Amino acid sequence: MNTKNTKAPVRKGVKPDYWEEAAAALMQRDRILNKLIPQFEHMHLPAPREPFMTLARSIIGQQISTKAAETVWQNLLAICPRCTPTQVLKIGQERLASCGLSKRKTEYIIDLASHFKAKRVHADKWGEMADEDVIAELVQIRGIGRWTAEMFLIFNLHRPNIMPLDDLGLLKGISLNYFAGEPVSRSDMRELSANWEPWRTVATWYLWRSLDPVSISSSASTATD
Repeated sequence: MNTKNTKAPVRKGVKPDYWEEAAAALMQRDRILNKLIPQFEHMHLPAPREPFMTLARSIIGQQISTKAAETVWQNLLAICPRCTPTQVLKIGQERLASCGLSKRKTEYIIDLASHFKAKRVHADKWGEMADEDVIAELVQIRGIGRWTAEMFLIFNLHRPNIMPLDDLGLLKGISLNYFAGEPVSRSDMRELSANWEPWRTVATWYLWRSLDPVSISSSASTATD
């Protein structure tokens, strides 16, 4: 997660139905979250975009700064306003690359659009599918690894119990808040997060906020895919 504030636009947050119950449970169980949650209780997950648009933006944002990702995204919207799979395929690789996308990311966006266009993914059913089943479909697309799939589950599907072990922001948040800045292993993260179930998404969210109070965009997290 990028811990520097940026000038990227902030979308209005929404509160999933489970949020208040989750926050109350986490505050009761965890002394660190009991202190953190009241500091950011006015902030919640951003309103979801269309699935294809969310994933396209996630690919664009991988391994570049939030500011750079926003510039590329706006360039893409200038030539592809609806950002639908059909429109992206019609534009083609050369025009996509002109937005500032690398050759590899251009190929990833085309592959994403092809999967949606050919219905090799079932976006209309994701809302009813189990977390791991959605992840299994998403990671078949080039450029989408488990981290990106988990971000999609958090920010688009608003799943309540996602624990993104590869997220650098979460790793840092846990290190600073629970281990006095000392290195944290995946085993440490799993052990700590067991106490947060079934609300690990909400705990993750507040630990992100402890580092970056302003940004509420999934693109603010550092991808490790």
